[in-house]
Amino acid sequence: MLITNATLITWEQPDLILEGHALRIEGERIAEIAPERDLLARYPDEERLDAGGQMVMPGNICAHTHFYGAFSRGLAIPGPAPKDFPEILQKLWWPLDRSLTLEDVRASAQIMLVDAIRHGTTTLIDHHASPNAIDGSLDVIAEEVDRAGLRAVLCYEVTDRDGPEKARAGIAENVRFIRRTCEEKVAGGRVAGTFGLHASLTLSDDTLDACREQAPEGTGFHIHVAEHQADEDDSLARSGLRVVDRLEKHGILGPRSIVAHAVHVDAREIHLLAESGTWVTHQPRSNMNNAVGAAQVESFLRCGIRVCLGTDGFSHTMWDEWKTAYLLHKVWNRDPRRMSAVDVVQMGVYNNAALAGVFFPDLPLGTIRAGAAADLIFVDYQPITPFTAGNLPWQIVFGFNESMITTTMVAGKVLMRNREILTMDAEAVSAHARELAPAVWERYNRQFS
Repeated sequence: MLITNATLITWEQPDLILEGHALRIEGERIAEIAPERDLLARYPDEERLDAGGQMVMPGNICAHTHFYGAFSRGLAIPGPAPKDFPEILQKLWWPLDRSLTLEDVRASAQIMLVDAIRHGTTTLIDHHASPNAIDGSLDVIAEEVDRAGLRAVLCYEVTDRDGPEKARAGIAENVRFIRRTCEEKVAGGRVAGTFGLHASLTLSDDTLDACREQAPEGTGFHIHVAEHQADEDDSLARSGLRVVDRLEKHGILGPRSIVAHAVHVDAREIHLLAESGTWVTHQPRSNMNNAVGAAQVESFLRCGIRVCLGTDGFSHTMWDEWKTAYLLHKVWNRDPRRMSAVDVVQMGVYNNAALAGVFFPDLPLGTIRAGAAADLIFVDYQPITPFTAGNLPWQIVFGFNESMITTTMVAGKVLMRNREILTMDAEAVSAHARELAPAVWERYNRQFS
């Protein structure tokens, strides 16, 4: 396939904006980038996909999300509104995840995957929880990722909050699925596995040790850290150590491990994260919604931590996450100079792509160059000022939005063309979710009666 009539945004380093160029796709990879007239002359019989003068750029990557949270939309929490994040967990998320059946897990994943295709997010790192539907839950999600045509990294959230038997089941689900992804190409190699942990405040020393001991060799972990001060208080009370120090003691950190949030870490914890090569993901919309504060993201970057951007289960509109990060740190610090759009691009493009590369090492993601994955989006953006590689970060922050995405492609396969999703029936997915939601909400509310 030749992709023609496009302005290419390569997200190389340094970034290039190429006009009058075309792409040749072969299989799941970008085979060539060259002046359009040259490719048309050399491949006159190749199938063509006319971009209609739109921007063509790599698909977005989400470094931390929760597919299981779709049925929270519009859900009324009984009683007084939660006053802080621990109450949000106790009143919303933990009762909701206990309410999910395997059918609900499938439907929730479908909703999130349709959302990702529609909004040009082509690779997602998910963190799953369904304590009454653990066994096989990652296979169910993988089946839907395969159907959708996207890429994903999956794990199950191990926790002690539902008792030792379910903690052991969560460990087993992670181990089984990681081994499966090592032994076979799940979804044609578009799905990988890692080892999920909830957070230090719901994990005993014995469970942390069991996870470390049973994780297949070379496996990293995906865990929430210091999202709220309660996580630090709990860790100090149970171990005398702050959260990151405790995780370091139990062998959880490392260059294949992902720490989500890290809002309340101190200077020594920042040093441990940097020293260990652990990845940190920043979810500004979620942090604002939960009123937990703002992580020291710029300090993390200065210390050498590879900070990425995720959504934490919000809609997979990654440019919305960029914009929120850009604005949050200015108001949090009362300084308009804080959080440059260049730093936002470093997180949302380059670091997210590098993190995805940990799990898909043989296929460069997040860039347009020969040999890279043909994971692309078409964006109908008409700049009103000169459009250059130098001002692209600010063009995106102040000009782009996900409604401009018209086409989404992964591994050379078109998943959405002219805003029509081709791999999933979006209306049927929504209708099925509406059928299931009342029973999910009933099981949720039953826990408060």
